[in-house]
Amino acid sequence: MQPPVVLVLASGRGERFVGSGGSGSKLQALLAGQPVLEHTLAAVRASGLPFHVEAAGHPGMGDSIAAGVRATAGASGWLVLPGDLPLVAPASLLAVAEALKGATLVLPMHAGVRGHPVGFSAVHGPALQALRGPEGAAAIVRSASPLRLDLADPGIVMDIDTVEDLARAERVLAGR
Repeated sequence: MQPPVVLVLASGRGERFVGSGGSGSKLQALLAGQPVLEHTLAAVRASGLPFHVEAAGHPGMGDSIAAGVRATAGASGWLVLPGDLPLVAPASLLAVAEALKGATLVLPMHAGVRGHPVGFSAVHGPALQALRGPEGAAAIVRSASPLRLDLADPGIVMDIDTVEDLARAERVLAGR
């Protein structure tokens, strides 16, 4: 069986980032000298899983997920990973992919908080392709009985939405 494809979502407008004092795209903001998105992609590459970057500037997260799933329609499943999670560990991606072998939907958790990537098996492909709007795949998650996978990786919940988030990520990286 082929591993799931990691869908890296890189279409967001980053309005909260700009609203918090940031300039330009949060995914291009520098974190330890490299763009945020490059940190996320480095983790994805290190996992060895196949991936697809969806960066076409869709109007909402649902639209981005739908486009990514359509572009990789033959996949055995998908790990939906927003591009603004630069501290996610490759091992977390692999753990969600492994858990997806025994579940149709995997919801990673850290310290009781829902994180990413959320894993979807191919059975959810048609519903994912039909997504629209800003809510992403939340409706699919709510209608399913996801496997909750506890992970020790705080990177699965540390997204970059504000300049303060970027500064926090910088401190975490400096402490590694």
